[in-house]
Amino acid sequence: MLICLPDVLDQDTVKRFRQRMDSAQWVDGKVTAGVQSGAVKQNQQLPEQSPLAQQLGNEILDALASHGPFISAALPLKIFPPLFNRYQGGEHFGVHVDNAIRFVKGTVTRIRTDLSMTLFLSEPEEYDGGELMIEGKFGAQAVKLPAGHMVLYPSSSLHQVMPVTRGAR
Repeated sequence: MLICLPDVLDQDTVKRFRQRMDSAQWVDGKVTAGVQSGAVKQNQQLPEQSPLAQQLGNEILDALASHGPFISAALPLKIFPPLFNRYQGGEHFGVHVDNAIRFVKGTVTRIRTDLSMTLFLSEPEEYDGGELMIEGKFGAQAVKLPAGHMVLYPSSSLHQVMPVTRGAR
């Protein structure tokens, strides 16, 4: 199952998110990787507990709560707080599956992750490469959506982010 959901965030919201993230402090993306995925993860990430990541994450969670197609497709009981990743200068995330259980940093909360989602915050023409490749029953599918759109897929799917060779994703 691979479901593309348009207009999770409107263009004004995407623009505001990007302006705020442009001046943010980014860290090595391996901070949230498991043992196996850490070996293939080469990107940058906003620290999970940074005020910016928490504020933007809450805005995304609010948008998802009112996005009918997302609710119908995912039927979420709980949603793990969004992680913000950036890829540039050849950065990528090799073939992996997402963690089956995620711990909400700074709490005792654990969330089972049956579904994963990628919300695009860059327009496809702003960067080369960076496709999200998801393996499924019908082979690999490349996903590179407009800013504000999201793809939903099983967390157990083998997937990867191809190297970004120009611009930033």
